[in-house]
Amino acid sequence: MGLIWSLIVGGIIGVIAGAITKRGASMGIIANVIAGLVGSAIGQSLLGNWGPSLAGMAILPSIIGAVILVIVVSFFLDKA
Repeated sequence: MGLIWSLIVGGIIGVIAGAITKRGASMGIIANVIAGLVGSAIGQSLLGNWGPSLAGMAILPSIIGAVILVIVVSFFLDKA
């Protein structure tokens, strides 16, 4: 059950990051989940575990990390 909850929260974080960067329309469900989970790891390693937490992820650092990830990935994919 913990894995499913993490995937759901990761997907929501990915959707929020896509909406903030205006890249959400080009990302699918799987990309949103991956962006949320990887962005969560990036954000928490850079910014720590402050703020509210859900499914083991600090929400605000996770969103910031996911936004950074989406911007960097879109920069490289738009060049191709």
